Amino acid sequence: MINVLLALMIIGSFLVAIILHELGHTLMAGWLGDTTPRAEGRQTLSLPAHIDPVGMLMCVVLAFQVVSAPAMGLGWGKPVKPDPWKMRIGPNAGVFVVAWAGPVFSLIIGLLTALIAHFAAPYLLGNAFIVRVLQLLIVFACVNISIALFNLIPLYPLDGYQIVYTLLPSKQAVQFAKSAPYGQFAILALFFLVPFLAGLAGLGDFPLFHLSYYIWLGAMDLISLVVGNIPVDIGSLYKI
Repeated sequence: MINVLLALMIIGSFLVAIILHELGHTLMAGWLGDTTPRAEGRQTLSLPAHIDPVGMLMCVVLAFQVVSAPAMGLGWGKPVKPDPWKMRIGPNAGVFVVAWAGPVFSLIIGLLTALIAHFAAPYLLGNAFIVRVLQLLIVFACVNISIALFNLIPLYPLDGYQIVYTLLPSKQAVQFAKSAPYGQFAILALFFLVPFLAGLAGLGDFPLFHLSYYIWLGAMDLISLVVGNIPVDIGSLYKI
């Protein structure tokens, strides 16, 4: 059974979280001396400036599948493209730091939201309606942390691609860059096509075919460390 309310919480949280994630890249680029992303209109809270149609579609599809396959906030926005030669710490180091800024920013926001949920819990458990606010806080925390973990996958347009690219020697980096045009297809295959085919082949228990679940599990484990033992079964949040 599809939980429409939970799906809408996930999608709404993703729309806010992806703006903050991409804004983290832009602010870091500016702090390092590159104003190119700001000049391109990326230093804004406006959704159209940051949303990627395919990344958004992935989030929506997974949000409505969350009961059978826990996944919150898996998707991506438009990549922020800084000018490496304007970075005052050097091209590779600059791109490396800017690439990390998004996941770190999302992780911090997720953990801070979980902390708010921890302190707000005693005041939000009064009735079945108010408790939804607590659930929304936990969903928002989970979406942000999931975006941070998901973006470490080294496939374009995710941040992990840029991180790996900057760490490779020149020749290997050039070869690695050739994978960029196939990145989106590889991500969709990894999270949709491959698990489906694996299930048909009877290989559904292999961990590689459950990446969305492990990202969700990692996010929920981090949230549990912050919120403690509040009287909400966050481990079964997707069944709300």
